Amino acid sequence: MLSRRSVRIKVMQLLYMLNRDEQLTFPDLLKDYNDGIWKTFEIYIFHLHLVLKVAQYAEKDASIRAAKLLPGDDDRAFTPRLYTNPGIQSLANHVGFLNLVAKYKANENLDEDQIRRMYQAFTDTEEYQKYMALEAPVDADHAKLMLELYRFLQNHDLFVEMTEDRFNNWQDDESLVVGAMKKTLKAMPVSGDFYKEYEPSDETVREFGEQLLRKTCQEDQALFEHISPNLKNWDADRVAILDMIMLKMALCELLHFPTIPTKVTLNEFVEISKVYSTENSKDFINGILDRLMKKLLKEDKIVKEGRGLIE
Repeated sequence: MLSRRSVRIKVMQLLYMLNRDEQLTFPDLLKDYNDGIWKTFEIYIFHLHLVLKVAQYAEKDASIRAAKLLPGDDDRAFTPRLYTNPGIQSLANHVGFLNLVAKYKANENLDEDQIRRMYQAFTDTEEYQKYMALEAPVDADHAKLMLELYRFLQNHDLFVEMTEDRFNNWQDDESLVVGAMKKTLKAMPVSGDFYKEYEPSDETVREFGEQLLRKTCQEDQALFEHISPNLKNWDADRVAILDMIMLKMALCELLHFPTIPTKVTLNEFVEISKVYSTENSKDFINGILDRLMKKLLKEDKIVKEGRGLIE
C-alpha cells in the first residue's frame, strides 16, 4: 500500500522534527518512522472495521422494528441485508482480520450513537434503497453496495472526525488508504490473508525508507557542502527549512540509491514541494537539483545501475 512517495514524505517530516527538536536522537527518529509506517496500515484496518460496524447496525435496526407494538409494512418487510450479505459476513467472521482489530484497538471508544447516525443517513440514500429492492442480489451487488457505503462514509463528518481524532497522518495517507479500501471491497467476499497485500513491505520500508532516513542523517554536513555552492543567488541560511531537507534527501538518493532513476528523484521532490512547501519552492527545488545533477554527472559521482536510470 505504501508508495515510495509516501515514504519520502514521512522521512521528510521526521527530518523536520529533528531540525526543530535538539533533544531528538536518531534512535528516536527511527522508532517514530517505523511506528508511522504501520499507522497507514492501521487506518486501513480501522476503516474496514467502521464499514463493518455501520453495516452491523442493520441487525439492531431489525430488532427495534420487530419490537414495535404497531409495526408498519416497511418494518415487517425489513431485512438486515446490509449486514447479513456474504461480503460483510466474510469480514465479520474473518479470524485474522478480527485479530488485527483487537491488536490495533480499532473497536475502542466507538460511540454507538455515532454509528447509528451514519447508518441511518446511509439508509436514506438512493443507492441503499435500490440495493434493498433487489430480489436476488449476487456477490457483485453486495460488493457494489459496500463500495457505495464507504464512499458515503468518506464524506460524512462523523467518519472524518473519528479518523482525524485517531490518526494525525490521515491527510497524508488518505489516497493510499482509500485505494486499498476500494480494492478490498470490490473483491468481497474476502478470504485468506487478504490484508497482507497492504502491509508495509521490507523493500519499501527498510531497503528504501529506513536507509534514506539513516543516510540523510549521517551525511547531513556532506550533503550541505554539495548543495551550498550551487545556491548561487540564494543565501543558504535563508533557504526554507523544508526546501533544504528536500534538497538533502534528493541528493542522498542521487548519490546513494543506484537503482532509482535520476529523473524519478527530481520529479518526486518537485511534486512533494508543491504540496508541502512554499509557492516558489517547486521552481527552486527543480533548478537546484538540475544544476546539482549535471555537476555530479560530469564528476562521475552519480552511478546508476541499469539502462535509462540517468536520463
